[in-house]
Amino acid sequence: MAKKINKTARESSTANIGFEAKLWLAADKLRGTMDAAEYKHVVLGLLFLKYISDAFDELHQKLVESDDDPEDRDQYVAGGVFWVPASARWPALQAKAKQPTIGKLIDEAMVAIEKDNPRLKGVLPKDYARPAIDKQRLGELIDLLASIGLGGEAQRGRDVLGRVYEYFLSKFASAEGKNGGEFYTPSCVVRTIVAMLAPYKGRVYDPCCGSGGMFVQSEKFVESHGGKIGDLSVFGQEMNYTTRRLAIMNLAIRGIEADIGPEAADTFRNDLHKDLKADFIIANPPFNISDWSRDESDVRWKYGVPPSGNANFAWVQHIVHHLAPQGVAGFVLANGSMSSNQSGEGEIRQRLVEADLVDCMVALPGQLFYATQIPVCLWFLARSKNDGKRRDRRKQTLFIDARNLGTMVDRVHRELGDADIAKIASTYHAWRGDKGAAKYEDVAGFCKSATLEEIKGHGFVLTPGRYVGAVEMESDGESFDSKMGRLVAQLQSQFAESDTLQQSIGAKLRGLGYAG
Repeated sequence: MAKKINKTARESSTANIGFEAKLWLAADKLRGTMDAAEYKHVVLGLLFLKYISDAFDELHQKLVESDDDPEDRDQYVAGGVFWVPASARWPALQAKAKQPTIGKLIDEAMVAIEKDNPRLKGVLPKDYARPAIDKQRLGELIDLLASIGLGGEAQRGRDVLGRVYEYFLSKFASAEGKNGGEFYTPSCVVRTIVAMLAPYKGRVYDPCCGSGGMFVQSEKFVESHGGKIGDLSVFGQEMNYTTRRLAIMNLAIRGIEADIGPEAADTFRNDLHKDLKADFIIANPPFNISDWSRDESDVRWKYGVPPSGNANFAWVQHIVHHLAPQGVAGFVLANGSMSSNQSGEGEIRQRLVEADLVDCMVALPGQLFYATQIPVCLWFLARSKNDGKRRDRRKQTLFIDARNLGTMVDRVHRELGDADIAKIASTYHAWRGDKGAAKYEDVAGFCKSATLEEIKGHGFVLTPGRYVGAVEMESDGESFDSKMGRLVAQLQSQFAESDTLQQSIGAKLRGLGYAG
């Protein structure tokens, strides 16, 4: 790293999480001249193969020890474990890692796994034999990944491999720059949305799910609050074929059952979950896209037809369309969505506010994303602001200005730490009046509960900075006249000191024969 960071930031940063970083550095050295976008599928495919093989081997051993048939496939299905043919198991492949045919053997292993597990059909990468992949380095990569073990306990193995997979996704996103945003949303942003929505139980939907990070963090939230995988029903869609494959592998490693449709598909052109009404919608749609499938008669455009040159409000209205009667949504959009009046966007935003759908707006700090330097914000929508479980917040919206939060973890990237996320989320829960939350109060420069009339007074612009005001400075008890007199005297003293120093330097220079 170019700069040192404090201990708190280091502990909460996903950029420094132990052996994952060392593993990444070692794996990246084996990349050679291969482009990061290509190498991503090589490494993540092997990580997935390692995971399912380890899980298979552990259950296989338990069946042997209990005198059950270790070749009974139904036992593996019942245990939520993928069936791995003998030739595709990690020890068999690692034994041949130094052979020049290792690429072909891995491809054959992937084909065999897909054949025996219909859920994985068309998902696994199968081009390890291509000349672009250095077979010696591929063998070394297999040996390297072999260092990630289950440690004798399946859930721990799932967690470890899940952490490695998530960490590698983030590093590939960073390496790919702009293109990385197509499959990865920074973990701290996802955790902020999840912490605010608190998806304990119900249907979770992401209409542009990327590599599935929103689902992973939602399940983590449930488990950290005493729930279990399965309390959430997961639905998603992804139009990029290769990114969809990453999502399926990512979710499988986590043991998450998800319905992300039968194929990769454009959400606007082919909504794969037309009848879904979700309790929680979490998304990071692509920003400001101008090339999108637009049908002016689409039933989703209840609040106005989105402009052909920008899909931001197409995403917003798609999300509203899929919200259940008590549903809530949190998603990322470019800052322009809060204030733009171009091509009817202002009118759509006004109708959304007047329909009392906008629950909270959060301005985020810059440099959080690998893919873009466009300033971004979080939108939170609620179908009902008076559902009997929270304070009646009808005709009100919470504004949070979090632009000053976060810590730089390297020269170009910022992250929101655990304390930052807790500050934002607890403010929202206090405002909502959620059970166990503190009492809400406006804080100048950070948060403000605004009425519909106040928002109307600002022309339905939703930029938090317009509402939260400036940070209040604490009074030091000194009157203005007294402070001004003291500061003027201090300035005059400094001027005099400067004159004395200038004269002294001039005298020394003259003594050396350099003065004019």
